[in-house]
Amino acid sequence: MLNIEEGKIKQFLQQNNPYALGKLLREIENRPESSHRIMRFVYGYGGKAHVIGITGPPGVGKSTLIEKLAGHWAEQGLEIGVLCIDPTSPFSGGALLGDRIRMQNLTESDRVFIKSLASRDAGGGMPIYAFDMIKLFEAFGKDIVLVETVGTGQLEFRISEVADTVALVTGPGTGDAIQTIKAGIMEIAELYIVNQSDRPGSEETVRDLKMMVSESVGKRWVPPVLETTATKKRGITELSEELSRHKKYLESSGLWQERRRERNRKFFTRLLFEHCWQKINKHINHDQEIRDKISQVEQEKCDPYSLLHEVLSATLKIDG
Repeated sequence: MLNIEEGKIKQFLQQNNPYALGKLLREIENRPESSHRIMRFVYGYGGKAHVIGITGPPGVGKSTLIEKLAGHWAEQGLEIGVLCIDPTSPFSGGALLGDRIRMQNLTESDRVFIKSLASRDAGGGMPIYAFDMIKLFEAFGKDIVLVETVGTGQLEFRISEVADTVALVTGPGTGDAIQTIKAGIMEIAELYIVNQSDRPGSEETVRDLKMMVSESVGKRWVPPVLETTATKKRGITELSEELSRHKKYLESSGLWQERRRERNRKFFTRLLFEHCWQKINKHINHDQEIRDKISQVEQEKCDPYSLLHEVLSATLKIDG
């Protein structure tokens, strides 16, 4: 573990190499108290990476698709950061590293950096420090940052809060999944990808998705429906071109800056909420009188509003 000092942070940023990036990423993940010092420096370095969220249910080949995409861009001379949000290990509390294992071919490229990150039961599937890691990738000059969600079978809605472009990956014969998609992600997915398209049921899934997209009348950007077979590199070039087209659309329409401002605002709000809660929770845990009153609230012997006023006054100096 690093003993992070401001001089060391600046040195790592100036080195701009994988070793320094890895050290800072681990520090952000493992020592939240250090992340504040790191990020104060990082924000001065800017960065304009295209952040692409890859989401969808498990088993549809998201990791293989990302591996081929990242490899394709690396061959073009682009610098790629890959952030894989993995399930949390029940033993260590860290990432299970499944995605990193499936992307081993990328480790041979010095243009691609992969970081596995434990979800740690984060609401919406997105740990708060994922935002910091994306900013760090940008500070280290990455042109594209790919963020893969954990894929729990539910659509992780917070991917739209960190990504410029959200791509939903599904597989053939997922008729039931289409209804879930319509209910939950219609407003945040900019591209639909039917991977493993060489399998039976692919044509029907593509047809259903295109029919669903056709219902989104009045939108300036109509999400394309793409077919890929990542294991055979089929459709990777076309997918890369569509992702680039969406970035150009965002820039020309003014949505690029608008989304960035909205993203920064939401991140600050979430950061503020989490730190306020940490302060409140620490106070509660060290104040027996407050804990006794919470017990009274549980038994309806004390109203929660009076206790709320007391806790806020004591911890955040907020009156009422």
